[in-house]
Amino acid sequence: MTPRTMAGSIPRGDTPIVPKRSIAGRALVAVVAIMTFLASLTTGAVMLVRSSAVEWQSDVAREITIQIRPAERRDLDAEVARAVEIARAVPGVGEVRAYSKEESAGLLEPWLGSGLSLDDLPVPRMIVVKLPSGGVDLAPLRKALAERVAGASLDDHRAWIDRMRTMAQTTIAGGIGLLILMLAATVLSVIFATRGAMATNRPIVEVLHFIGAKSGYIAGQFQRHFLMLGLEGGLIGGGFAMLLFGAAGIAARMSAGTAGGDQVAMLFGSFALGWEGYLAILAQIVLVAVVTAVASRRTVNRTLETVE
Repeated sequence: MTPRTMAGSIPRGDTPIVPKRSIAGRALVAVVAIMTFLASLTTGAVMLVRSSAVEWQSDVAREITIQIRPAERRDLDAEVARAVEIARAVPGVGEVRAYSKEESAGLLEPWLGSGLSLDDLPVPRMIVVKLPSGGVDLAPLRKALAERVAGASLDDHRAWIDRMRTMAQTTIAGGIGLLILMLAATVLSVIFATRGAMATNRPIVEVLHFIGAKSGYIAGQFQRHFLMLGLEGGLIGGGFAMLLFGAAGIAARMSAGTAGGDQVAMLFGSFALGWEGYLAILAQIVLVAVVTAVASRRTVNRTLETVE
């Protein structure tokens, strides 16, 4: 019987080349689970920050502020009333609310403290103007305020919007960088684990290769083995991450209305990832499993090239 004939009678699937349960396999599952968990947390956090940043930008863009500074021989209340009238005359403008002297002074309390007498300070008066979602051309309003109201200035919060946009873009870029590093660490772990499995089972691999087993068959055995390991680790890590986000969302809803809960909701929203977030985590699990399988196959093929 020739080696090629013997290769055709090799029982496929009865006795796997790589043991299904080994110390190296369990260690790889743990590494993949940890990496997937951290990657899923990073993905969820990036999506939450991005969603919150979009909401912040939308809220800020729907408001403008008119500031009236006190001027000599000018009636500040009359200037405020004139500015309110001008703002309300702009087509498309919604609510226009003028802050009283006490309310304007109260805006300074976080920096100056409470209980201070601000009568002698030139505290400006604030007017908040609500805008529609489509926006309004502010050039006529800005011109009218400059011509008819002394000491008036208009702030469309463009600087804050640019800062929030930059912060969101930086956060997303950092998250993508972390995901790339975690994926690279996972690939390296798979390569070392595959080489260890090849070293352990090298005599068997050499015998199979000698009697005619094709490299594709041997590599396929390793690929299926590490695909299942990667999928198992990915499901464990990604599943824990999804449970954590679900528990965080429930906790956020339960703490709604409290001081701490409102602060957290202001920064991160309701911790609700939505179906897009959970779909991204599931895609990440599949990606980790596929990368694990592909990395193991490439490592096996390179190793088999050295077998004479």
